[in-house]
Amino acid sequence: MTILYGIHNCDTVKKAQSWLNQQSVSYQFHDLRKDGLSSDLLTDFFRQNDWQTLVNKRSTTFRNLPAEIKDNLTEEVAFNTILEQPTLLKRPLLAHNQQLHLGFKPAQYQELFS
Repeated sequence: MTILYGIHNCDTVKKAQSWLNQQSVSYQFHDLRKDGLSSDLLTDFFRQNDWQTLVNKRSTTFRNLPAEIKDNLTEEVAFNTILEQPTLLKRPLLAHNQQLHLGFKPAQYQELFS
């Protein structure tokens, strides 16, 4: 099963959903705000990707973090902060064929699903 993780109002997630729908790719959407983010799921994300690539440092959520968190970001701090604020994850995250793909680029998705 293909799962797209994101937030329903994220423009990049909308683009990924649109692409998947246009290509008739069957997928499940997991809204990180509405459906939540468990410790087990985040552990899996961290296992499959370098934790630093998962943190969206351009997000409003990141910019609004206290300086003490931003300036001392370790894997453990990032993990706990993302659990509290899932919008810190870069989006979308696409789980496909036991691999986690970060972000959306039409060419990347075309290659994955061809």
